[in-house]
Amino acid sequence: MKRRLFSLFSFLLVMSLLVMSVAACSDEKDDQLKVGVVQLVEHSALDASYEGFVDALADAGYVDGENITIVHGNGQNDQANCQTIATQYLNDGMDLVLAIATPAAQAAANVLKDIPLLVTAVTDPADAKLVASNENPGGNVSGTSDLTPVREQFDLMMKLIPDVKKVAVLYTSSETNSVFQANIAKEAAADLGLEVVEGTVSSSNEIQQVIESVVDSVDAMYIPTDNTFANAMSTVTLVTEPKGIPVIVGEEGMVNNGGLATIGLSYYKLGYQTGEMAVRILKDDADIATMPIEYLKDTSVSINTAVADQLGIAIPEDLAAANTFEAP
Repeated sequence: MKRRLFSLFSFLLVMSLLVMSVAACSDEKDDQLKVGVVQLVEHSALDASYEGFVDALADAGYVDGENITIVHGNGQNDQANCQTIATQYLNDGMDLVLAIATPAAQAAANVLKDIPLLVTAVTDPADAKLVASNENPGGNVSGTSDLTPVREQFDLMMKLIPDVKKVAVLYTSSETNSVFQANIAKEAAADLGLEVVEGTVSSSNEIQQVIESVVDSVDAMYIPTDNTFANAMSTVTLVTEPKGIPVIVGEEGMVNNGGLATIGLSYYKLGYQTGEMAVRILKDDADIATMPIEYLKDTSVSINTAVADQLGIAIPEDLAAANTFEAP
């Protein structure tokens, strides 16, 4: 009950700050551009996306507080909160809105039908019903995909844990981005002759119980770029570390927070790329309906060396140049 009251208080505080921020916007000059951001939840990957977006705007001459106002709303990992924030942006006539993460993008798209809506940290916008197709969006939504190389992540698992035979694939059933990646993961595992045990949650409250139910029956775990799990890696490692079970994850921030390794992309660069799309809309009057979904091709290997040492996993020489994290 206390947690619910605290979450409600936190969201009400965020909304009051949004209202004050937008009220301040109305006092600016008429030519002051206004950009609203609705972010699903705070965690390292989504935070980096936001930072990259803001930096891209600044590098193009759109500096927050000078000639543009950026209002940042946090949905507290609740899609209903995201929709409320988007409604606020609609009422206040934002020139452009950025939605970070699939549930936030879906909530915003339900409300915003005419304002240009860019999305990022969304695995497959077409699969999430945000656009007609990734090649030709056809509406007021476009942006960038954070689809990671799931098959290559499984290849990395086999290289680091060559004796693995049975792997748990963990994800949030209500996140379409996670379901999409989990299906790819199951195909990759089948191609490699691995047995899969699925573990799904609907909220972070279920994570510990689900992991405990499978941890004794698998050799490793795989978690895609899942917002609920990314925000609760400490809960994951609370169970897996004592059991000596390695966890391959979908993105670098999850490695830094206790996962063993990933082949992932830079969410900062992804956000920056989305910011460049925003500049084309704001400065060049680009038609968002004809702007294809963009992908970040640069990926890198990240390994948590402290976790590897704890699990007795030797890092192959050809991975010695990987990005490494020493914090368990």
